[in-house]
Amino acid sequence: MIFSAADHAAMARALQLAAQGLNTTSPNPRVGCVLVRDAVTVGEGWHQRAGEAHAEVRALRQAGERARGATAYVTLEPCSHFGRTPPCADALIAAGVARVVAAMEDPNPIVAGRGRARLRAAGIVTEHGLLADEARDLNIGFVSRMTRGRPWLRLKAATTLDGKTALHNGISQWITGPEARRDGHAWRARACAILTGIGTVKEDDPQLTVRDVPCLRQPSRILIDARLDVSPAARILQGEPIMIATACEDSARIAELSAAGHRLIVLPNESGKVDLPRLMTELGQLGLNEVHAEAGFKLNGSLLREGCVDELLLYLAPMLVGDAAHGLFNLAALTRLEDAARLDIRDLRQLGRDIRIVARFSGA
Repeated sequence: MIFSAADHAAMARALQLAAQGLNTTSPNPRVGCVLVRDAVTVGEGWHQRAGEAHAEVRALRQAGERARGATAYVTLEPCSHFGRTPPCADALIAAGVARVVAAMEDPNPIVAGRGRARLRAAGIVTEHGLLADEARDLNIGFVSRMTRGRPWLRLKAATTLDGKTALHNGISQWITGPEARRDGHAWRARACAILTGIGTVKEDDPQLTVRDVPCLRQPSRILIDARLDVSPAARILQGEPIMIATACEDSARIAELSAAGHRLIVLPNESGKVDLPRLMTELGQLGLNEVHAEAGFKLNGSLLREGCVDELLLYLAPMLVGDAAHGLFNLAALTRLEDAARLDIRDLRQLGRDIRIVARFSGA
């Protein structure tokens, strides 16, 4: 399908609008809409929060009667079902738009092509596939949850050039500079939840909140603590209640933490650790699209070995700290390079004195 330069420009604008809901739409996808009539933009909108008006409805409200005969550029196929709000496909039909261009089909099985079918049945020209890769990346977590039943897990780590995350005595603040740390908080802000392990809580006592960038809502926090060793004074337990995934069935300890408002999930595996793949499925069922992991050497390795990591977010600082320092991942030694996990670098840029790498496992 061939799209014009004007089509590309309008969809690029719709993607810009969708990105304005980057930190707020969960569990819904990030969606933008632009209405164009006679080469003039007559309406724009983006989805801001679950339960509020969808992008198409906001754009239609702005356009009013000028929507009749217009082309609607939407970053995701218009919905065709009643959820918290009525179907957007019906709103577009009622407004009399002549053409709808969607970047991608909705991966939600209760929509998946039904929105386009409804529009076509009403005589509206429907097309899709324009800037589809960009739209998919914007909603990679939503796509993951709809197609795999689990969130997209992004593992963040700050490391030296010799691959170390902390000195042998555990000191790690600060390996990277303020620009990289601020960027890390921006990635936290877009996630539905931030995940860490008990080792990190014991060593660093993190708050695990977004602080360095504006954020209208704090992501949920998840602690993996197989034996429920977390101290009642730990900063992660302060503020809003958190989710704790454990392998421990100590009813008294579970009752104590539950009474404080925290959500306990008991998921033991055969080794007495937390069953991480089952946890990912549980998080998907809870409506989490993107999970941002900031953990230590051991949990990082476990998440990788058990196939839970989809993307690496690495910050490389221009320093060397020696072989005895803590490494990135607790992974088994290989005897053949052919067995090494391969990654595709998706983005590479300098932030202050540090380098940021975003990489995905080949085939992800």
